[in-house]
Amino acid sequence: MKYLVMVQGTQADYEAMRGRTSANSPGWSEEELQTMFAYMGAINDDLAETGELVDGQGLAEPAQTRHVTLGDDGKAVITDGPYSETEELLAGYWVLECESLERVTEIAARVAGCPQPAGAPDYPVVIRPIMDGSGDI
Repeated sequence: MKYLVMVQGTQADYEAMRGRTSANSPGWSEEELQTMFAYMGAINDDLAETGELVDGQGLAEPAQTRHVTLGDDGKAVITDGPYSETEELLAGYWVLECESLERVTEIAARVAGCPQPAGAPDYPVVIRPIMDGSGDI
């Protein structure tokens, strides 16, 4: 079974990783940032070794996001981010092929344990099974 494992974040979190403190998050030091990258890199390496990693990527900050919707006239309405009405957005993901929900939950728990500065926001790691065609609906 394939699963999408997602981590969330906000524009303020990306700013914090640049060392900028906000009301919601302390600024990260270069050492804390490198520790986080090493931790996530080790997870990726382990998943590649077990053959469970299909794909995984970190995503650009919300300020580089674009929403495309349809207006009442049926024409595209384009809005550049970040979005004040949205608190959390997808910050990164893994597509994993695992033998069970229990196994992917173990991996998500490891991701949730990623080191970060004291006082940084704690977001859930979200697991979604990937459907294998329209018959899964």
